[in-house]
Amino acid sequence: MHLRKMVGSGKKTWRRAGALLLAGCLLSGSAVGLTGCAGKNEKTEPQGKQAEAKATQKKGKADPGKKEETEIQVFIAASLNTVMTELAENYEKEHPKVKITYNADSSGTLLTQIEEGYECDIFFSAAQKQMDQLEADGLIADGTRKNVVNNQVVLLTRKDSGTEVTGLEDLDKAKSIALAGGSVPVGKYTREALVNIRILPETEDVSKIRTEEVSKALGGVEISEQDNVSKVLIAVTEGSCEVGTTYYSDTYGYEDQVKILQTVSYDLTGNVIYPICQVENKEADDAQKEVAAEFLEYVVSDEAKAIFESYYFDTQVE
Repeated sequence: MHLRKMVGSGKKTWRRAGALLLAGCLLSGSAVGLTGCAGKNEKTEPQGKQAEAKATQKKGKADPGKKEETEIQVFIAASLNTVMTELAENYEKEHPKVKITYNADSSGTLLTQIEEGYECDIFFSAAQKQMDQLEADGLIADGTRKNVVNNQVVLLTRKDSGTEVTGLEDLDKAKSIALAGGSVPVGKYTREALVNIRILPETEDVSKIRTEEVSKALGGVEISEQDNVSKVLIAVTEGSCEVGTTYYSDTYGYEDQVKILQTVSYDLTGNVIYPICQVENKEADDAQKEVAAEFLEYVVSDEAKAIFESYYFDTQVE
């Protein structure tokens, strides 16, 4: 119906046109799930398309007019944060269409998140225990598990702390200790060392030794339990705890602030191997799986080994 004809038809024609317009809006609302009538300056998008757009953004896919970018989720032990940041920067320069997003925390926390369904493409643990569990869960892509680096536990303090502690043997002289929980690899390794020097009693699983038990064995010294190794380092460098155990690699960049009281031998802790794997991620598309496999190969390359060594990691692993 042309506007010119409606003008000449009088009020009845206007009422009829209005009714038709209202009916059209109501039918349109039904077709898109009752989204209502959009004003002349508004645009209404079907809910299915909105969900698809959000899913596309979550996957890291670009809009049609832009270059596509593939994003992968890499879960790393907190002690790897600094070195892995450099590795990601180097890799992304050579692969501009790749985005690497890290989730850094204790290996135990990361394992739990993966088991709960968090989207993860690569897992880089600070201990074999968490990787063994992931493998038992059937969540490791076949043939992708590799040992990357070794590390050492160190007992450290602030340079100006004036502590009387010289090592684990006289840890009871400390006024306060920052110690990671038993589910955190560095906390487990510390407990293992304390068992081996007979401060703690032997037990089948040292990771289950509670912090309160460690405190009691040390004569009741105050212990601040931390969620991961990075928080132990912060507690020591900020002076809220007199001493704490971290990894040697964690002292990188803090040489002017901390003093290493003891580098704990592998005889007391066992090897501190960091394994990596590609995770069976059901949410990943083919592009993400391919990028994850390629980035994992870069992490274990000779080029990456040189960078790990510059951050105080030992790359001589089997």
